[in-house]
Amino acid sequence: MEKYEFKTEVKQLLDLMVHSLYSHKEVFLRELISNASDAIDRARYESLTNSAILEDDGSWKIKIYADKEKGILTVSDNGIGMTKEEIIEALGTIAHSGTKEFIMALKSKDIKDNPELIGQFGVGFYSSFMVADKITVLSRKAGQKDKRGVKWESTGDGTFNIEEIDKPQKGTDVILHLKDEEKKYLNEWEIRSIVKRYSDFIEHPIVMEVEKEKESELEKGKKFKVKEEETLNSRKAIWLKDKSEITQEEYNEFYKHISHDFKDPLKVIHYKAEGTSEFTALLYIPSKAPFNILFKDFKVGPMLYVKRVQIMEHCEDLIMPYLRFIRGVVDSSDLPLNVSREILQNNRQVEIIKNNVTKKVLDTLEEMKNEEYEKYLNFYKEFGKILKEGLHYDFSRKEQIADLLLFNSTKSAEGKLRTLNDYVNSMKEDQKEIYYIHAQSLEEALMSPYLEAFKEKDYEVLIFSDEIDGFVLSGFEYKGKRLKSVTSGDIDIDAEKKEKKEKAKKEYGKLVELIKDRLKDNIKDVRFSGRLKDSPCCLVADEGDMDPQIEKMLKAMGQEVPQQKKILELNPEHPLFASLNELFEKDKEHPMLNEYIDLLYDQALILEGSKPKDPAKFTQTISKIMSEVIKK
Repeated sequence: MEKYEFKTEVKQLLDLMVHSLYSHKEVFLRELISNASDAIDRARYESLTNSAILEDDGSWKIKIYADKEKGILTVSDNGIGMTKEEIIEALGTIAHSGTKEFIMALKSKDIKDNPELIGQFGVGFYSSFMVADKITVLSRKAGQKDKRGVKWESTGDGTFNIEEIDKPQKGTDVILHLKDEEKKYLNEWEIRSIVKRYSDFIEHPIVMEVEKEKESELEKGKKFKVKEEETLNSRKAIWLKDKSEITQEEYNEFYKHISHDFKDPLKVIHYKAEGTSEFTALLYIPSKAPFNILFKDFKVGPMLYVKRVQIMEHCEDLIMPYLRFIRGVVDSSDLPLNVSREILQNNRQVEIIKNNVTKKVLDTLEEMKNEEYEKYLNFYKEFGKILKEGLHYDFSRKEQIADLLLFNSTKSAEGKLRTLNDYVNSMKEDQKEIYYIHAQSLEEALMSPYLEAFKEKDYEVLIFSDEIDGFVLSGFEYKGKRLKSVTSGDIDIDAEKKEKKEKAKKEYGKLVELIKDRLKDNIKDVRFSGRLKDSPCCLVADEGDMDPQIEKMLKAMGQEVPQQKKILELNPEHPLFASLNELFEKDKEHPMLNEYIDLLYDQALILEGSKPKDPAKFTQTISKIMSEVIKK
């Protein structure tokens, strides 16, 4: 016997599992049955090319044993099984990049209300420690020539033991030594209700020996007790049934079974495609984003079945990356049973299915937006950021995806979000572009000096509050109208302001040259602004420069971004420049000119949300000016 220690993350997880009062403890049985089903699916798939795996009669089965005398519950399967190395890897570590975040979520949230977290990270097996004080796993790899297996055992104390055993049958037995207070899970009715609730749609039979009374054939009127194996689940492939035969509750329970989510789905999409490619799809839009959806190892794609045989648990070739929140099943009649990942990537039928599924999901979202707006708002809150990725990944459908986007804007009525179509339909006659600003909230945007001229002209400005917005929407065109940032490039939306800018160039030309020279190390250029009304100045990115939001996002990701100098824009109508120019005309060498110019630049930095270049000097200059004004 060899003794091993769990990896640190597993120790933390076990501690949380064992010492937390968990209101959905029965989840352990769902997870064990689900793991057993996966093991059989794997074995059945591999048996297509390796007949040695079919060493018994080939009838796949999950069996539950309840021994009330010993207090032991066993879940057994005749699936793929594990070798010693595989069992150490599978049960001793959690190989996920988001594991630490997952454990933090378990610590920070009320676990009782978050059973959906179990299963999403492949940690379902460990949930058994909520009801068992010792777990024994016996396993033998299918297809082996000898009968050697492996025994894994742990009491959840941070270590586990491994030893070699003889195991006549392939597959895995998970043996739970139940805690005294959890013996109810040995009751037949309890097991039946859990299987019915969570695992009724498992394709393989879930069987258990049950005690029944039978009439004696020898002595009339006498009954005797016998034990018979009974199948507990209906085994119906729900996606192949007619929609009219399926209740919403059945749809919901199947979703929970395949997604490990305890919440009902937001939307069910069930249809059969006929024609160039025949397949059936049962797809779900979740009501809440999975905890790990933004992690690199998030499993993408619906389950792929071919003629009711599961080929892949997650087939990412069937779904676009920006629809990765979709869960469900696609069952094809056209693909070969021995299809591999390599064949999938080059298979025309797969591409047809993918396009068909994408269209169906986008059409469903459009229908939700038009007919079930509150439900769509819930979807958009959870998955809007991910949907926006489609503008980058799916150029052919960019306008259809753009129609699904929602934004706050300067014309949002009582918090109601606006679409790009709403915006275009209400554009002013002389307006040529769709304007937007990056801000954390509508309130923050409305206070921005960059909107002054737009408010004056009554031009609507969209509020971009997601980090991804600048990346996917910068320079984007919708119905022939280009999206333009109010903080980038030159803005000329008012003929009168344009005239005043030209006049100011002549009147303050020499002062502008002085400002340029003084700030040459910090800025790209100085010019008069067409976007300011009340504020004296602001900093803007030049036309064609990287969007400031993209720059910020790249820096946050740790990427090196070339330093981009901005343009200082001055408000020609602000009285400050008349006063500054008067001082300049009187004495071009006045000692305060440079201090005023530095102060002007610091103001522009503050207005864009940055801090002054030299906060101490900025404070000293302000204090000095205040003192002089007060003395007067």
